[in-house]
Amino acid sequence: MRCFLPENTVPAPIISGIAHYQFVTIHPYLDGNGRTARLLSTLLFHITGYDIKGIYSLEEYYQKNIADYYQALTIGPSHNYYMGRETSDITPWIAFFCHSTAQSLEAIKRQVEKEFHAGVPDSSEFLQKLGYRQRTALTLFDKEKEYITANELADLFSVHPRSARNMCSLWVQQGFLVVLDPAPKTRKYGLAPSWKKNLSV
Repeated sequence: MRCFLPENTVPAPIISGIAHYQFVTIHPYLDGNGRTARLLSTLLFHITGYDIKGIYSLEEYYQKNIADYYQALTIGPSHNYYMGRETSDITPWIAFFCHSTAQSLEAIKRQVEKEFHAGVPDSSEFLQKLGYRQRTALTLFDKEKEYITANELADLFSVHPRSARNMCSLWVQQGFLVVLDPAPKTRKYGLAPSWKKNLSV
């Protein structure tokens, strides 16, 4: 359900940033708090009118600036919500959040303009069908390199190689990737023909 903000209300990026801060502060899970908070932020952008059609995610920016991300979230005398974080000034975090959002959107704008001027076909309809990690994995492909490995995905997403192999297996089942070289130690994956055609990779 879409919910656009009325005039004279708090801007959507600030609402999203506060929600992000509050979520990671209450820390409800043993793992995945940051990822869930970033997903929540993206959802709030969407329902408040920032219709970016699934092509925008904070993940890529934060992965490249992970130290700054954690530093910005380190506010107050304690990580415990009721030992200082609930009354702390979160202005530095909100400033970082809004800046990172602006930087991410500017990067998307530059890429769109670059591809438009190069005559690259609009693939947004197909990109919307992909998850964030699948869209990011596309950056590993180009005209000269038609395959990727699980180790490359592990490096790209900073995950254990076993997790990357599981990711590849899932994507093969989903029809996103195909196995080009089945050898266990040198297994290579390419884009499935339908995706390769529609995404002009």
